[in-house]
Amino acid sequence: MRQIHITVYGEDHCPEARDDEEVVVCARRPEEERYRVPPALRERRDRPAESSWQARNEVLEEDARTMRPDSCSVVGSAGQSGCQAAFIRQWYNERRGRRR
Repeated sequence: MRQIHITVYGEDHCPEARDDEEVVVCARRPEEERYRVPPALRERRDRPAESSWQARNEVLEEDARTMRPDSCSVVGSAGQSGCQAAFIRQWYNERRGRRR
């Protein structure tokens, strides 16, 4: 037996089964829900809190840093020369964190 699950909106009709081997199950939602993001995605709790553009940019910069020159890693060109800069960045971030 084949089952078909369909969501219909407003006054739309539920399609009929084509033969005896098919079952059509319809869920009816209000018309104003037709073009909205589904509730399961709309109400996600694991979404991070809103953050500023600058904070998101800092995360991206830090993630991409290992592939650039002066990155203090074995990956990328001239990676070994950036260790001192990495220590200074770490010190600055720790100091900024203590002020808050």
